[in-house]
Amino acid sequence: MYGLYDKDGVLRFVNSDKEACLDYAKLFELNSAHFCIMNLIVSIDKDINNNFNLNQAENNN
Repeated sequence: MYGLYDKDGVLRFVNSDKEACLDYAKLFELNSAHFCIMNLIVSIDKDINNNFNLNQAENNN
C-alpha cells in the first residue's frame, strides 16, 4: 500500500498501486518537488517492530 504525501506532509492519496499515486499527482499537477510516495506497509511494519523492541526492553529492566 502506497501513500502520496504533499510537501506539507499531508496524506493526499492511498492506493495499492504506486502508479496510481503517480497518476494522482499528475492529475493535480503536482511535480516531484511537491510530493513524496511512501510504502505504508513497510513503514507500519518498522514502527511495530521498533515499538515491540522498545516495550520488550522496558519489561526486561
